[in-house]
Amino acid sequence: MTWWLFNGGVVPAVSSVVDLVDGEVRELIRRRGLDPFTDPGPVRLLVRDVVADYSERSLSSALPPIGDPDGVARDVLDRVAGYGPLQRWLDDPEVEEIWVNEPGRVFVARRGRSELTTTILGAGQLADLVERMLRTSGRRIDMSTPFVDAMLPDGSRLHVVIPDVTRRHMAVNIRKFVLQAHSLDELVALGTLTSQAARFLEAAVAAGLNVLVSGGTQAGKTTMLNCLCAAIPARERVVTCEEVFELRVPLPDVVAMQTRQPNLEGAGEIPLRRLVKEALRMRPSRLVVGEVRQEECLDLLIALNSGLPGMCTLHANSAREAVVKMCTLPLLAGENIGHAFVVPTVASSVDLVVHVGTDPNGQRRLREVVALSGRTEGSVVETADVFTTRDGRLVRADGCPPHADRFAAHGFDLAALLGDRS
Repeated sequence: MTWWLFNGGVVPAVSSVVDLVDGEVRELIRRRGLDPFTDPGPVRLLVRDVVADYSERSLSSALPPIGDPDGVARDVLDRVAGYGPLQRWLDDPEVEEIWVNEPGRVFVARRGRSELTTTILGAGQLADLVERMLRTSGRRIDMSTPFVDAMLPDGSRLHVVIPDVTRRHMAVNIRKFVLQAHSLDELVALGTLTSQAARFLEAAVAAGLNVLVSGGTQAGKTTMLNCLCAAIPARERVVTCEEVFELRVPLPDVVAMQTRQPNLEGAGEIPLRRLVKEALRMRPSRLVVGEVRQEECLDLLIALNSGLPGMCTLHANSAREAVVKMCTLPLLAGENIGHAFVVPTVASSVDLVVHVGTDPNGQRRLREVVALSGRTEGSVVETADVFTTRDGRLVRADGCPPHADRFAAHGFDLAALLGDRS
């Protein structure tokens, strides 16, 4: 085998240019004590200098020439300071989610549609990448904790499952934080909802109505909740509770909390239910829960029923199914919790359900806004459509929201907002 000399080291001729530059960069990083994640600037300059030096040396030696210096620099930087072959998809603004079923099957989603990529990861490379992703999160994954939810430095959400929960390979999902809108007006510009619906929802949030955002996976629930949060009056103090930080509330007085996994001894876990309880001790003007899935729904209902305005998201196929689910989840809190308590509490605590969905072409839209009157009939919560979808368009329905007095107290003409005044 032929060997070449590069910056005082011996390298095999069969190595690619990227491998040669990568090895030199890693050695210099080690010598200089740099951390690619905490010192990205110096590492980027180092990569550029090594590529330039290599290009100059290759002109007068047997080193293989660099055909694309910028491409080599990008690939090396992805290796040492990024997430290797997955970095290109993380950098692509059109990619919303990345998932890996096995090292040779990497998928991405664009505009709500999935596609199989040509990216192939080497043996052991996926495990190394996952370890690198978890490095800054403070979370871990092992046989005792085969699932992990974590946030990457750019705000993307990572979920990993390892064998033997999965059959053979670890399953990795990276849901990128692609916040295309920061306000309801921007959602109107994107075609998600109408201007009339946006004005009504802004007024409802400002008036302190309790709002539940429902929808399927990747339907835009978190984006909608973020945009609703932007309508909260700036003077209010907001406390958010999430499994992993995803909300971005653009207000001056905000406290954000996330759950915590148990430590190696199995202690120290902080579930979402605990966060909701602690939030009530922090003098909030508004409580926002990223998503309710289990018994924390009971604590949220109790908080809302005490007069504290709040919002949350929930997985559901329709607004009415979301109401049914809100009546069911609190039952997980214990045998002493029954429908006789939960159903009227939901009816009196939740004011609006905002349901979002995805069209076949990937377009996210507001499908319906349903109001809860506060009344029940047996074990069924009475609802009314405020906005609904007809012939593919969001239109005004016949229902009206509760608490018209709150709208008036905040200076809103509810009839004019809903277009009920001729």
